[in-house]
Amino acid sequence: MEEVAVVGSRISRNAEFETATPIQVMDREALEKSGYTNLQQMFEKNPAAGNGTFSTRGNNQDSTANGAAAVSLRGMGADATLVLVNGRRVAISAFAESITTNFVDINSIPLAAIERVEVLKDGASAIYGSDAVAGVVNLVLREDFEGAEVSVDYGGADGYDEQSTSAIWGVNGDNSNLTVIFDHQTNSTLSSTERSGLDTADQSFRGGMDFRSSRGYPGSFAVDGEFRPDPACPPAQATDTACVYDYGPWTLLTPEAERTGVMLLGNSHVSDSVEFFTEMAFQHNTSSAQGAPTPLDADAGLTVPADHPDNPFDSSADLEIYRYRTVDAGARQWSIETDNLRGVFGLRGSVSNWNWEASVQRSRSESTQTGDRSQGWVRTDLLQREIDAGRYNPFGGVQNPQSVIDAITTSLVRQGKSQLTSANFTIDGNLLDTSNGAIAMAAGVEHREEEVSDIPDDQFQRGLIFGTESVSASASRDISSAFVEFAIPLPANVDLTLAGRYDDYSDFGSTTNPMANLLWTASDQLSLRASWGTGFRAPSLAQIGLGPSEESLFFEDTYGCAVNSAYCASTDYNIVFSGNPDLEPEESESFNIGAVLKPLDAVQVSLDYWSVTQEGKIDEVPFGYLYGLYCNDQDSDICVRSDPLPGETLGGLQSINSGFINIGEQTVSGVDLSLLYSGLPLAGGDLGLRLDYSYLAEFERVELDASGENFLTRDLAGEYEYPQHRWAASADWARESFAFTLGLNYIGEFEDTPDIDFDGTLDYDNNRSRIVDAFLTVNLQARYTGFENVVLSLGADNALDEAPPFAIGDGDSDLYGYVSSQHDPRGRFVYGKMVYSF
Repeated sequence: MEEVAVVGSRISRNAEFETATPIQVMDREALEKSGYTNLQQMFEKNPAAGNGTFSTRGNNQDSTANGAAAVSLRGMGADATLVLVNGRRVAISAFAESITTNFVDINSIPLAAIERVEVLKDGASAIYGSDAVAGVVNLVLREDFEGAEVSVDYGGADGYDEQSTSAIWGVNGDNSNLTVIFDHQTNSTLSSTERSGLDTADQSFRGGMDFRSSRGYPGSFAVDGEFRPDPACPPAQATDTACVYDYGPWTLLTPEAERTGVMLLGNSHVSDSVEFFTEMAFQHNTSSAQGAPTPLDADAGLTVPADHPDNPFDSSADLEIYRYRTVDAGARQWSIETDNLRGVFGLRGSVSNWNWEASVQRSRSESTQTGDRSQGWVRTDLLQREIDAGRYNPFGGVQNPQSVIDAITTSLVRQGKSQLTSANFTIDGNLLDTSNGAIAMAAGVEHREEEVSDIPDDQFQRGLIFGTESVSASASRDISSAFVEFAIPLPANVDLTLAGRYDDYSDFGSTTNPMANLLWTASDQLSLRASWGTGFRAPSLAQIGLGPSEESLFFEDTYGCAVNSAYCASTDYNIVFSGNPDLEPEESESFNIGAVLKPLDAVQVSLDYWSVTQEGKIDEVPFGYLYGLYCNDQDSDICVRSDPLPGETLGGLQSINSGFINIGEQTVSGVDLSLLYSGLPLAGGDLGLRLDYSYLAEFERVELDASGENFLTRDLAGEYEYPQHRWAASADWARESFAFTLGLNYIGEFEDTPDIDFDGTLDYDNNRSRIVDAFLTVNLQARYTGFENVVLSLGADNALDEAPPFAIGDGDSDLYGYVSSQHDPRGRFVYGKMVYSF
């Protein structure tokens, strides 16, 4: 039997060895049958994944990680899932998601380069260190390939298309191999206007909320001490104090993207017992993002001279622009380019039946996000100059001359860089023989340096650009680690695995994490397994080194509403975050117990109960606490307001300053079921069946309440974005040159609106909302292998063209009638593929 090291252990074992931890493997053949063109599609439909798995879908210009994608196992967040390539860490994305979530961008690894995907659904910090809290994803690359293979595929949905081309070439020498992989993918833009009902922020016609913005076009103004909408405001947009605007049609459901990658993998024997190996990869990704035209409010400090030639108000005093949107300048657009570079060089060999490996790695991800003058970026000081000169008309919702638009717009650049440098040395082999078998051991040391920086344009820092989330971060750290693992055979076919790891961080200190696994092979038909371990997640470099960074949130300013009805509307306000260098690591404890049953040679059933508890979870200072304590004070440094109108005590709310602390705790548990049936005779062919089911039993989160004085416990299972039931089933039938695959993907129902009154304080534990319906999609594929060296495939993803179920939304990222993190609005996607080998 071939000996391999599968994710979750550093010890090479028999290829048929059953592990004591639950591992899901999708090999090359399964990837081809799935019809997926990239990893994000695969992980979105993996039942073990959950909330926090994100993709380019829904990544508009208000996202902080445009063009990227990540996987979140168990719904515990992308930063609680460790992603490895050939068992090694790689550089994280240069841009963090949601301001502080560091992650590995799975868009940087082309599907054409992957031999298999291994998903460890258990904590593994004792083996791999930080981030392996909810599990580990290991992407094993294709290597030792001989020959050549070219693959071309094209697919499309209504108003949308994808195409990709890949090639792999490999040559074997007497003692060496060289494999080269090329991959190129493109997809077009899918706009919200191409999906009926998803193109508006006013979802009241479907029973949802009207999230149209009070930053309107036409706008509203402070005139002689009172807020008044522009007289030209259409009746359908007019309120007492503002003229609302529907920004929904500007949204991109999926932005245009292009990805090109080249990978080289080689190995060569330098002696009978020593081999040199290398992995070199370069990936260039481009993407775009788009948001509605620039929203402006009183915080921009814009005024209009009373003698402005277009002033429609009868006032002798200058006007203040209260709410306005520069629609005539067009949408705010980003162009994003990302370069990922990775190089691994090492030696491996054997001495006296011990395997050893030494390697060094340099991994880097650089991203540049730009917006030029034609992409809608308005600078407030330039706009004020044109208003004062009477050249820009802010009234009536008119289109100003292009020469004036050119005078108020600017170009922007955001630059991010992430670097990882590491050196590793590992050994594994049999330590000694016992009457029950050999005791195996693996041990190793590692040193790595991590660095990340995210530098926004200086015009953001100077407060000249409004309405767009901006991030500033810079941090670095050194980590030294050592681990040891023992596989100990015990009487009665029991195998015990013990492991421990010590990590020393230059910023917060050290941590030690143990792990113990048991596997009892009761018979050829039944084995029982259990695992326990502790883990940790180091504070992300973004959470430590974050400079003043902004995100927006919809809520109602209740204190301001009591003073002036103009402040009563729920609208989007800026939350300004800064990092905390004194953060401690999050600590976790995981447990798994399960059984594997093989009643027949062709049948395998596994059932596992799992639980993960995190303590000291890094979280934002509770929003409700900050608002309740500081936002009824006009002079607060935490809750920033504009100057009040004459006779009033509070001005309009502009922003709230916040940060991060080790304060949260959460316990997540559930049940996984897998069923495999291979080689079932049917109609002259062979039928294979597979079911992967995941049940989320609890997702209890302990956090501070709105008062900031008491802790409360909330259970997220079944709540917004946390369906309790997820499963994927497939049936594959093959006969001679023909094969057919049927796939079903199910995402269960869950409650809507976690903040039922949209006041900024979550209340899902006290209120029962409507239910977001379950989402079931059907995938079909047919393959033909009758031509020599050619495989032809034709398939359809979401073949029945199911639309995403309606949702009122969360008032934050989901404003358009569906839950973007859970449900795909693409619709029926039909594709064809050809693979030619020679």
